[in-house]
Amino acid sequence: MTVPSALTSDAPTPSPAPALRPGMALSRMVLLTRNVLPLLIVLVVVAYEVGFVSLFDASAGRLVHLAFYGVVGPLVTFFTIQSIAEGVQAREQAEAELRDLYAQLSASHQRMGALQHLMRAVSEPADLETLLNVAVQGTQAATGAVIVQAQLRGDVLAGGPSSALSRQVGVQSGRYQVNVALGQGGVLGDLNLGFETPPSSDTRELIAAIGSELGSAIASTQSRTRDLITLFEVDQSIRAERNMQRLLARVTGTIAGRVQATARAAFLTDQDGLLRLEYARDPGGEVRSGGVLPAFVRRVAEGGQPGLASAEEAAEVFPGAASALGLPMRSEDGLVGVLVLGGHEGAFEKERTPLLALLASQATLAVRNARAYLYSEELAIGEERNRIAREIHDGVAQSLAFCAIKLDVVARQISKTPDAAVTGVQEASSLLREQIREVRRSIFALRPIDLERYGLLETLKRYLLDFGEQHGVKTQLDISGDIHLAPGDEAVVFRILQESLNNVAKHARALNVTVTLTGGSSVKLTVEDDGEGFDLTLATGRVSSAGGLGLVQMRERVESRGGAYRVESAPERGTRVEARLPQA
Repeated sequence: MTVPSALTSDAPTPSPAPALRPGMALSRMVLLTRNVLPLLIVLVVVAYEVGFVSLFDASAGRLVHLAFYGVVGPLVTFFTIQSIAEGVQAREQAEAELRDLYAQLSASHQRMGALQHLMRAVSEPADLETLLNVAVQGTQAATGAVIVQAQLRGDVLAGGPSSALSRQVGVQSGRYQVNVALGQGGVLGDLNLGFETPPSSDTRELIAAIGSELGSAIASTQSRTRDLITLFEVDQSIRAERNMQRLLARVTGTIAGRVQATARAAFLTDQDGLLRLEYARDPGGEVRSGGVLPAFVRRVAEGGQPGLASAEEAAEVFPGAASALGLPMRSEDGLVGVLVLGGHEGAFEKERTPLLALLASQATLAVRNARAYLYSEELAIGEERNRIAREIHDGVAQSLAFCAIKLDVVARQISKTPDAAVTGVQEASSLLREQIREVRRSIFALRPIDLERYGLLETLKRYLLDFGEQHGVKTQLDISGDIHLAPGDEAVVFRILQESLNNVAKHARALNVTVTLTGGSSVKLTVEDDGEGFDLTLATGRVSSAGGLGLVQMRERVESRGGAYRVESAPERGTRVEARLPQA
């Protein structure tokens, strides 16, 4: 914050007023009287006695003496003392004027000191509420007002008129009111002061200076707050979005909104390291992708530093844009892409470039996170395909091949040993029914469940009900407490339930299954059955044929989300699966 130089001069503190000397005219008069008057009196007396008195006789001379010494002497003394008195009076008046001037300078210095202290204080707060508290207290100290009130408009706080912020110090209303707008045209708010006596012109000028400086401080604090909010929003985009197109639209939109850019684009490197336009939104609102790589984007990518485009380069990236700013997206592995913002001429100030570069680095993390998620999905799909193929090959295909061989044998036995043929047909029929149930279990396990549509709790109810009807198992679901999980954690909870129930259907031979979901400091999922159970030491590393995840994989999935996973089981004692995940 810059304080006007006239208000922040480093003038020394006024020292106590020194003893004042007489004026120069008075000094000259006193010196002249002291040095000349005695000699002049002697000369006049001698001249009078020698030259003037001798002209009269003795009686007349006596009268002349009385007249001279009784009249002339007092007159000379009177006028001399009168002259000295006028000089002393002039000196006292000068001393009074100097005292008044010194008092004014002292008061002005105190006001300037209070203003300097206020300006330093309002430059430090990180939020508007603290700034207003400091501002009203400092303004009262600097101006001597009996009441000071500062109010910010609701739109400044991005919360609408109802969220206007106000701070006040002092309880008296004051007979004389002074109002000052904060910011150009009062766009930020108002500063109101009350005085018991009419404020001087100097005080009014001081109030105007305070209003101007407070407006600058509020705008600066507001800008810092917006920067933090923008960083938070970009960080939320990293955590919440996996779809690349939606991610780029959200991240670039957040960054563009911070600097009022009218267009934005994201160029990302592909698997061959080539830059391609992944997402763009023109000033007219048109969304596009693909196309020829602009020379400006290539220049920013090769330079590795933010760069401003010329008018021709900006028009090549965004038709209709007068300027453009390129921000490279880099990681420790190299170039990830380039973000480009477009706007009107002179839209991008150099002072904002460091913040935009930081936002671009956050966007880099978002892109890498989304790509990692997509890659993990591709791996999961590939693993699921391999599992299905392996399961069909090792299970259903071999069983069907055995049935075919069995039926061939039966065909040869029908005429010779009908009883054996009947037995063979029954065995083949039983095996086919078992394989039909196995196929249905696999289809049920693979059936997609829409967590986003129904929510976690409703999805659990639907899945457990369908599971019981499909496998002839009595199911029970108990839910208690508040359940608040992140979307990714909800998917993990459902996946653990799905895998546990698949294992029940495949191996447990259970009659009853109880599922419990409890909320508290953490969310606990429990799946308990009354089936045959198993030996944990023999089954820990085994992969479930129905769900594709073994106990180790399920444990790793839960622990990667900051949770805990435990299985309790023993032969003929059933199985209990417990998973805990932190609340969102």
